[in-house]
Amino acid sequence: MNQALPTSIVITDRIREAMAVTLRGCEELIPQEDWFKKLARSEATGAPLRIKLGLDPTAPDIHLGHTVVLNKLRQLQDLGHTVIFLIGDFTTLIGDPSGRNSTRPPLTREQIDANAQTYYRQASMVLDPARTEIRYNSEWGDALGSRGMIQLASRYTVARMMERNDFHDRFKSGASISVHEFLYPLMQGYDSVALKSDLELGGTDQKFNLLVGRHLQAEYGQEPQCILTMPLLEGLDGIEKMSKSKNNYIGISEDANTMFAKVLSISDVLMWRWYTLLSFQSEAAIAALKAEVDAGRNPKDAKVALAKEITARFHSAAAADAAEQDFINRSKGGVPDEIAELTLPLGEGGAAVGIAVLLKLAGLAASSGEGNRLIDGGGVRVDSGVVSDKALKLSAGTYVLQVGKRKFARVTLG
Repeated sequence: MNQALPTSIVITDRIREAMAVTLRGCEELIPQEDWFKKLARSEATGAPLRIKLGLDPTAPDIHLGHTVVLNKLRQLQDLGHTVIFLIGDFTTLIGDPSGRNSTRPPLTREQIDANAQTYYRQASMVLDPARTEIRYNSEWGDALGSRGMIQLASRYTVARMMERNDFHDRFKSGASISVHEFLYPLMQGYDSVALKSDLELGGTDQKFNLLVGRHLQAEYGQEPQCILTMPLLEGLDGIEKMSKSKNNYIGISEDANTMFAKVLSISDVLMWRWYTLLSFQSEAAIAALKAEVDAGRNPKDAKVALAKEITARFHSAAAADAAEQDFINRSKGGVPDEIAELTLPLGEGGAAVGIAVLLKLAGLAASSGEGNRLIDGGGVRVDSGVVSDKALKLSAGTYVLQVGKRKFARVTLG
C-alpha cells in the first residue's frame, strides 16, 4: 500500500515506524494523510491516540479470525496508544446486518451477558490489560432514549444508507429489510462519537459502518476518526472465512495439542497469509523464512514454527513444545504421555466385552453403532493394531484404545 506523505508536517522516523506498523497486513487505511497528522500530533504532545475496536458478543468464544484485529490493536498499544475494547451489548440487541441476506435474529439480554463475560478474558490473551479501556455501548445507548435516537437518525439519510451493498442487494431482490437494521450502523457510528476515537478497526465487511462513524463525528463537531480495515482470515479449509458455523476455526481457548495440530493442518499456501496476519515476527524475518522454503527447505519447518508461536501465545512455550512432541508421537502411531485411564467391569459372569460397546463405555464413541461404523472405516486401534473385526471381544487386562489420530483411552477390564 502506498503511503501518502503529507507536506504540512515533518515525518520523523518514529512516525514512519508507526505507519509501517499500522499498515502491516491491513486492507485499507482511510485517509492515510489524516493518520499521519494524528500520529504527528501525538508525538508532539505526548498524548496517546484513542483506538477503538467494537465486538458484539454474539457467541461465547473468540477464534483466531478475531485475533487479526486484536493483534493490530496490540501492536498499536505497544507504540504507546490507548486501546478501547468496546463490548457491543447494546448493538447486539439490534443485530448486525453486515454481509447478511436476511434479518439477523437479535439475542436475548441473558445470552448477551453470558457471552460478554468471556469476551474480554479471552481478548486479554492478546491485549495488554493495563493499557486497555473496557467499555460497553449500553452506557450511552440506553441513555439516548427515544428523543436522542430520533435526533441521531436525523443525521444520516436513507439514500446514503441504501448505498450499503447488503441493503441495496436485499432491496433489489425483494428481500425484507427491517427499519431497526438501519439503526445498527448509526449506533456503531455513535459509539465513535461517545468515545471520541481517533482510529477504529474492523474487518473489511465493516467498512460502511466505520465510515458512518466518521460522518457522525463530523456532525457532532468532532475530528473524524480514521478507519483501518483488516482482511477476513480464511479458516482451516483455506476458502471460507474462519467461522464456528463453518467448523473451520481454531478457538483461542482450545487446548494446546488441538491448537497445534489444527495449525499444522492448513495448506502451505495459506500458511504464509497466516504468517502475515497472525505472527508477531517481523516482515523481514517472514520474508527470509519464505525465501528459504522457496530455495528448498521443507515448508513443514515453517508451519511447525508458526504452530508453536500461536500455541505458545495462548498457552506457554512449554505447552507448545509438549504439543509438538504429542503431534510427533501421534504421527508415528505412538501414545500420548497423558491419556484418559478407566477401569471397567467385565460382562456378566466375567464375560469379555465387545469392542464397539467398549468404545462407547470409554467415551470414544457416542454409541456402539457409531463404534461399529468407526471400525468399518478403519479408524479403531487396540494396542496400536487396527481393528477389522466388529465381533472382537476383550477379556480381562489393560488395553490402549485409539479412535482416529487424536482420541485415546487406557482401559483396564477386570
